[in-house]
Amino acid sequence: MAGTKSQTDIDIVIIGAGISGINAAYRIQTQASTFSYTILEGRNGMGGTWDFFKYPGIRSDSDLWTFGFPWRPWTEQKAIADGASIKKYIEETAAMYGIDRKIQYRHKVENSEWSTDQQRWRLSLDVDGEKKVMHAKFVIFATGYYDYQNPLPTKIAGIENFEGKIIHPQFWPEDLDYENKNMVVIGSGATAITLLPVLAEKAAKVTMLQRSPGYILALPNTGDSWMGRWLPTWMTTKINRIINLTLPFLFYQWCRAFPDAARANIKKRTTALLPKNIPHDPHFEPTYNPWEQRMCFCPDGDFYTALNEGKADIATGKIKSMTPKTVIMESGQEIPADILVTATGLKIMIGGGSKISVDGETLRPGDKFMWKGVMLQDLPNAAFVVGYTNASWTLGADATAQMVTRLLNNMKKQGVTSFVPRKETEEQKEQQGKPMLDLTSTYIQAGLGELPKSSAEKGQWMARSWYFKDMWEAKMGDVTTGLQVYRVST
Repeated sequence: MAGTKSQTDIDIVIIGAGISGINAAYRIQTQASTFSYTILEGRNGMGGTWDFFKYPGIRSDSDLWTFGFPWRPWTEQKAIADGASIKKYIEETAAMYGIDRKIQYRHKVENSEWSTDQQRWRLSLDVDGEKKVMHAKFVIFATGYYDYQNPLPTKIAGIENFEGKIIHPQFWPEDLDYENKNMVVIGSGATAITLLPVLAEKAAKVTMLQRSPGYILALPNTGDSWMGRWLPTWMTTKINRIINLTLPFLFYQWCRAFPDAARANIKKRTTALLPKNIPHDPHFEPTYNPWEQRMCFCPDGDFYTALNEGKADIATGKIKSMTPKTVIMESGQEIPADILVTATGLKIMIGGGSKISVDGETLRPGDKFMWKGVMLQDLPNAAFVVGYTNASWTLGADATAQMVTRLLNNMKKQGVTSFVPRKETEEQKEQQGKPMLDLTSTYIQAGLGELPKSSAEKGQWMARSWYFKDMWEAKMGDVTTGLQVYRVST
């Protein structure tokens, strides 16, 4: 092709140099070391989310003892870490194991085309404006699940009247001056919960404006201080990891099994932290049960501390209109605003925006089922790294990487050139599809057409459930049913 430069073939291409891509690379190096690999990163830095987002106070919404790599544990005593610390941790880990030398930056994958005749992938790349091609036997899409370039569109009544600045956390200006400004943060998810206490330190007033409330739990941001004083670091990190693998899982199961009791418990804990001028209802009384949407956590209760100090407030309801300097609610409440922050969610995207095709026919992930939460129906030699919504993302990412290395080793041992998940016609009819990410959050619902499906019944097409079961499946479970293999001489 004119104007296109071809690159050397490689066994495995990992798309994305975030925490999922680095983890996948380590597992390949240590568990499938006969395969060559490279990491293609469209941006200019390592870290994915933690390199991309720059808004004030960005931090993990899961504990780092389970969010960190199991093969290079997080050793600090803070459970929730800021974005810069996580990025540094990822970079140091990649350098420690030589993974950083495998990364090719500014390599954006525009098209991913599988050829059955050639039994390989053809990846069309944009490298600083130059078009290049790379071929691979297997592709791992470690690209996360959201669109880096475009946020979720937000409709705000009367927004054309507003004369202040409108900021989306996804594109936070580094030079934004918000000192002594009135700020309104629209949203009630993890980003809004993170922003409010940090912005309140400098702003005149910060109001979190939510259409409907969510659950916000305050948790201590340290491990057991006794352990830190008396036990060696390697032991405390293991204990902290076991604790944070077990207790959140049990809490999640309890919430889903006994929603009324869970609601009452969370209400009691929340009410105790609120200032007298902010009532629990309607601001902290969700219409859904705990964990039907992802629950938010605030380390050391910093969200509630900001409310108690009086520099932050919360408003619940719908926006009626806006004036040049005011948000007007349907209730009649008027909220002064110099800066509007739209923390309304992410736009769902699978595969990093790469157009995927098989033998010239476009394949849409949203039309397909996920096989064991790892591979896409009818798509050969490809894995999609998807983490958990009710636990640390990296736990699910590692379960995927473990299964991929097992499949790769089986491929080599059995002389297989490709394998592809297939659903029988009758099986396709009988199985009821449900979203791969089974949450009712607004941005998830908005992106349902982009998300692969999982089966509501038992079998290889079910969604992931919990870490220990999924790791057992990755290492010992059935990896033949529903998987068609090919041995083609190329």
